[in-house]
Amino acid sequence: MDAGSHSISSEKSRAAAPRPPLQEAGSRPYMPSLSTGSRNPSAKCYGDRFIPDRSAMDMDMAHYLLTEPRKDKENAVGVVASPSKEAYRRLLAEKLLNNRTRILAFRNKPPEPENVSFAEAASSNLQAKPAKQRRHIPQSAERTLDAPELVDDYYLNLLDWGSNNVLSIALGDTVYLWDASSGSTSELVTVDEDSGPITSVSWAPDGRHIAVGLNSSDVQLWDTSSNRLLRTLRGVHEARVGSLAWNNSILTTGSMDGKIVNNDVRIRNHVVQTYEGHSQEVCGLKWSGSGQQLASGGNDNLLHIWDVSMASSMPSAGRNQWLHRLEDHTAAVKALAWCPFQSNLLATGGGGSDRCIKFWNTHTGACLNSVDTGSQVCALLWNKNERELLSSHGFTQNQLTLWKYPSMVKMAELTGHTSRVLFMAQSPDGCTVASAAADETLRFWNVFGAPEAPKPAAKASHTGMFNSFNHIR
Repeated sequence: MDAGSHSISSEKSRAAAPRPPLQEAGSRPYMPSLSTGSRNPSAKCYGDRFIPDRSAMDMDMAHYLLTEPRKDKENAVGVVASPSKEAYRRLLAEKLLNNRTRILAFRNKPPEPENVSFAEAASSNLQAKPAKQRRHIPQSAERTLDAPELVDDYYLNLLDWGSNNVLSIALGDTVYLWDASSGSTSELVTVDEDSGPITSVSWAPDGRHIAVGLNSSDVQLWDTSSNRLLRTLRGVHEARVGSLAWNNSILTTGSMDGKIVNNDVRIRNHVVQTYEGHSQEVCGLKWSGSGQQLASGGNDNLLHIWDVSMASSMPSAGRNQWLHRLEDHTAAVKALAWCPFQSNLLATGGGGSDRCIKFWNTHTGACLNSVDTGSQVCALLWNKNERELLSSHGFTQNQLTLWKYPSMVKMAELTGHTSRVLFMAQSPDGCTVASAAADETLRFWNVFGAPEAPKPAAKASHTGMFNSFNHIR
């Protein structure tokens, strides 16, 4: 629904405003005239300069110039002209002919050659290539929905967008599902007060099953196609479960008790590994794209990198087996984002007293860069199509900031939320970002743009012994 309404389920009756049809891009292109004449009298017309123009010629003068030398030669046979007569003839020719010696007259002079160097010509050819247009980034949200009773808690994770294009959001004791394709809203579950409020939600990779973490320390698994509760994981933690992360069939849970547990949801005894390295609440969990490394952030200002190869299959023996323990942040580490184009690159964001985005090489544990954003970093998302990073923030601007990587130059700042932007989720196609804030609104931003259309595959060349003869010389 639009912001200002009082029920999220009434969104069914509202449809997204249709985009305007494509505008005709410009006027009709210029077509040169096929006629030889020019409509502009001031325009230069060079024509064919090798054909003489009869209208510009004095035929009598031309006849004189052609015949006078021959007559002089005939009269000069056996006669020696006096110097005074010869001088008089030259003076008469100068006065009458004005020193004209050209017989044929032409309409125009040939055009002056342009002095263009090879370097200038090469640079002009390079400049003629069309440059890649800069992507337009809308500064306002495409849609705003009401999100009443959204818990204002930095350490929770209450928003996720599944691979089937359905967004889940926890509002108080209820999980709602919003279908981005149809715009319809449905209620998945409302837990009782003893179990609530809901503290985390996370879609499984199939986009059909969803995990729901509760304040009571339980974790529920739901089938959204049938709205059926499949199982409840009990006894895993001793406090609320504020962070969840999937790695195929492994559901990793992080709790206020400081423990991280890998649960294989396919088997009865689901606890397969336990990681203990945090002394306070685990508020951030993210598996790498390869599924080989797990990043965890906590309220103890620590960042851990866990590697699958170092974990034991025995829960009691699989503890404290972190690959890297990183202590550079000076506040809680909740915002975690693995880079989609470099598997060992991790971006992390610190809380209110840290305000930094840091980049890590998770193979070596080295901090590659640190940028002070000036405000609490609540969430991070990479652009799947470009080298860009999006961050959401708290006081004072409550903005979303788009950064160019690796220069970390600000490309855009998106404002509209009036309180800290606690959660972000990315659509399956990577173009749209949903943000939920403590102002109890859910906003959708077209910040990452449309992905480039795939280039058509080149036709396979014929192979064989005669492949080199397929061109006629």
